Amino acid sequence: MSAICPECDSPLDVDEFDVDIGDELTCSECGSFLRVSSASPLELEPADEDELDAEAADDTKGSEDEDADADEDEDDDDKDDDE
Repeated sequence: MSAICPECDSPLDVDEFDVDIGDELTCSECGSFLRVSSASPLELEPADEDELDAEAADDTKGSEDEDADADEDEDDDDKDDDE
């Protein structure tokens, strides 16, 4: 199914069964960041780039926290070996 880019009015070939409300896409014509606002009918809205940056930062922070947890687990294993 085709959706229309709200920024440049270009048709975008998007399979409505492969996307959910809130999914983010990029227009292949103008490069705008878009968010799925409605699944049926399929509609897109401009995504706030500041919000995208914040989500990317949150994703990065989450992986750093997981790394820290893994390091702590390794330290705990070392303590067990010393006993």
